Amino acid sequence: MRLLIAVIMATAPVGARTCEDLARMALADTTITMAQSVPAGTFTPPEGKPIEKLPAFCRVTGVIKPSSDSQIQFEVWMPSSGWNGKFHGVGNGGFAGSINFGGMGGAVSHGYATASTDTGHHGTAIDASWALGHPEKIVDFGYRAIHETADKAKTLIRAFYGEQPRRSYFSSCSNGGRQALMEAQRYPDDYDGLIAGAPANYWTHLLTQALWDIQATMQDPASYIPARKLPAIEAAALARCDELDGVKDGVIDDPRRCAFDPGELLCQGPESDSCLTEPQVTALKKIYAGPKTSSGQQVMPGFPPGSETGGGGWGLWVTGPAPGKSLQFAFGTGFFANMMYHNAAWDFHTFNVDRDLKAADDKMAPILNATDADLTRFKDRGGKLILYHGWSDAAIPAGNSINYYQSVVSKMGASSAAEFVRLYMVPGMQHCGGGPAPDAFGQLGVGQSDAAHDMDAALERWVEEGTAPGAIIAAKYKTGMDNSSGVVRTRPLCPYPEVAQWKGSGSTDEAANFACGKAAAGK
Repeated sequence: MRLLIAVIMATAPVGARTCEDLARMALADTTITMAQSVPAGTFTPPEGKPIEKLPAFCRVTGVIKPSSDSQIQFEVWMPSSGWNGKFHGVGNGGFAGSINFGGMGGAVSHGYATASTDTGHHGTAIDASWALGHPEKIVDFGYRAIHETADKAKTLIRAFYGEQPRRSYFSSCSNGGRQALMEAQRYPDDYDGLIAGAPANYWTHLLTQALWDIQATMQDPASYIPARKLPAIEAAALARCDELDGVKDGVIDDPRRCAFDPGELLCQGPESDSCLTEPQVTALKKIYAGPKTSSGQQVMPGFPPGSETGGGGWGLWVTGPAPGKSLQFAFGTGFFANMMYHNAAWDFHTFNVDRDLKAADDKMAPILNATDADLTRFKDRGGKLILYHGWSDAAIPAGNSINYYQSVVSKMGASSAAEFVRLYMVPGMQHCGGGPAPDAFGQLGVGQSDAAHDMDAALERWVEEGTAPGAIIAAKYKTGMDNSSGVVRTRPLCPYPEVAQWKGSGSTDEAANFACGKAAAGK
């Protein structure tokens, strides 16, 4: 009996006496570089702005080296008191390169233990030079760092609190959405609930699209579409398609229904900002159509009309403020030069869709793409997944999320998929947020509201109570995501393929005057 008691005591979880004790923990392939108690108040991270009104928390920093060329920096923050028993992983945008301290601050403020990583390299989110000659770092970025961070974070949480997290969640957008899907597909035991916003999961095809658009506007300098012409393009698309949903609100709810022909803007006289030259019309048609192989195979959906302007529109992503200054140019050339060909002098003019897409799929898809539709292991352990995407996204075409969702439904069956996955398409929203339509629904925070208005809260209720999410009310605030600035408009987001339909009376700025229903014919 004494032996049995000794065994039980040896294997039972025991909380660390202090946060500082965690500095002595031995973790596989990991060096803990610091463990310190941080007092409540304002905390200034190594990078980024000071974070205000934080509770007291235990901050652990470390480095994970799963390969000889790995240098995965990570941090784990744990509330000193009032822990809600949950873990919330925080993702990265773009090429990553830094720890998401802002996301961690939001999580720990709401009682979560949280963790984030730079995914194995240091740099800006649009810089891929770190990948040149470093294939193991690409693997870390592709999938290994997020998993390793989740694994080490849970071990530290168990040591600090004396118990494992009851539930684990991950919510992120863009590359972070790709990370979420990678977790569901490769490491289904890491998280109970995942939110994948505007996922860059078809990485090799997405960056092929970037080169397609770059060549459409820059292979011939006459094809370039300057930012000053974008308002005229968007105005023409809205004039053609805004009212197809029965509501004139400056938003094309489902751009797939919009039969806008760029040829309508062909200059009939001298060129001006309100018209397009013939080479510009051709370029615009290519961007709307999306990349295709020489045999006509669609590589990615095109970018739809009606999303050209705004802070997160084409002037930032597609055409840029000048030739070679768009984010598509940075990401597309950065990927093919540094990740794919390991040649800093690689020239986009030489890009060929047939040849270079095949090479990228053969070499990089197994590392970077998160397109596996078989989520059986994730579903069988009770995992829940929510995807969302803005229809006006100028970074990643919205149709990509629909394609992935439909691949899961096709692979697993409609009834099976309905048990664990939902997709929300957001009319008028740009990349992860922004745009003229309601774009705030808790997607960039953690559990700050109720399940009817907060996607994170809806996910947690689904995981913990078994209540599947229905409509989620999105809001448009006067100033960004600041809910204290006042609400301009609200609108329900409906589980795909349902859409929000105006009831025919009442203000179209109020969600109560809309109902989710099947799309009308032609949608």
